Amino acid sequence: MTMKTVQLRYFASIREAIGSGSEAYATDAATVAELRDALLARGEPYASCLARGRAVRTAVNQVLRDEGAVLATGDEVAFFPPVTGG
Repeated sequence: MTMKTVQLRYFASIREAIGSGSEAYATDAATVAELRDALLARGEPYASCLARGRAVRTAVNQVLRDEGAVLATGDEVAFFPPVTGG
């Protein structure tokens, strides 16, 4: 397992729940799914706002990606709720 540091960004209701818009995070997660699981394991408030079954979108380096996206050192990973327009 190789550790890497990624920049996490949180938006809208997720940012409000976590209380921060961003953080540097050291992880051995290979994919977005593994990263999300690691964040869930941190407990509250991550466990509730990033819970499986909740609609959470992800972007890696400002490109929408699914949870199978592979992570590299220095990546920016953003988590945000789905947005609707009107």
